[in-house]
Amino acid sequence: MIERRPGLTFLSHFILIAGVAIVAFPVYLTLVASTQTAQEIASTVPMSLRPGTHFWETYKIALFGGETAAGSTVPAALPMMGVSLVMAVVIAVGKIVISLLSAFAIVYFRFPLRNLVFWMIFVTLMLPVEVRIGPTYEVVSNLGMLNTYAGLTIPLIASATATFLFRQFFLTVPDELVEAARVDGAGPMRFFWDVLLPMSRTSIAALFVIQFIYGWNQYLWPLLITTNEDMYPIVLGIKRLVSGEAYTEWNVLMATAFLAMLPPALVVILMQKWFVKGLVDTEK
Repeated sequence: MIERRPGLTFLSHFILIAGVAIVAFPVYLTLVASTQTAQEIASTVPMSLRPGTHFWETYKIALFGGETAAGSTVPAALPMMGVSLVMAVVIAVGKIVISLLSAFAIVYFRFPLRNLVFWMIFVTLMLPVEVRIGPTYEVVSNLGMLNTYAGLTIPLIASATATFLFRQFFLTVPDELVEAARVDGAGPMRFFWDVLLPMSRTSIAALFVIQFIYGWNQYLWPLLITTNEDMYPIVLGIKRLVSGEAYTEWNVLMATAFLAMLPPALVVILMQKWFVKGLVDTEK
């Protein structure tokens, strides 16, 4: 039986509320700044924490681009968010599909040097994109994939972490299920599709959320292989707003940053139940 102590209850609630406030305050500050003009933000020190009256015009410029009141030209965030969305979905789905198939092959197929192949995959955790970025860029350039969705996504869709997680889960699947499927005449892919995939739904959901955010927040790789503004993701668009003009439109910058937060937050909210279950499921 857990003893209830008012002091500990108050302390735990205080810590939780303080944590939420620390995380939420920058988001609130971003939202408030996006409703003011750039002149109001620059002239008031410290910046007012009250929402301004320029919400619609600021977000209209941030989404569709155009010329601001100060004469600065702002690129449209909507196409860049589309590029980021394609990147995030393709990277997340690609990582999950490749990891599922590779883990399935390693666990359920018998072939020479099977364990060596797995450890070779696992060792790639020590070689992230930042380490192998030079050779990867050369390969992508030689294949003519600069300024393409293929160049933005294909080098990032392999995941040793996801392969390891699915392998560990597949090892916990009872052998009786494999034998029952074999008796029923199910082939390997039928067993994979009808038995393993339904059992892996929570893990797939948790990994999708993590990998979607990973793909959405990519900055270094798109910075290297994109020279065409039509292929810029939203993170590059935010950086361009900071240094692309002599005069920074901070209100439009904050509106673009706030828009960039929405899709990952929406994915987490919509898949929260599956995400948490995939991380804490005790049946694995």
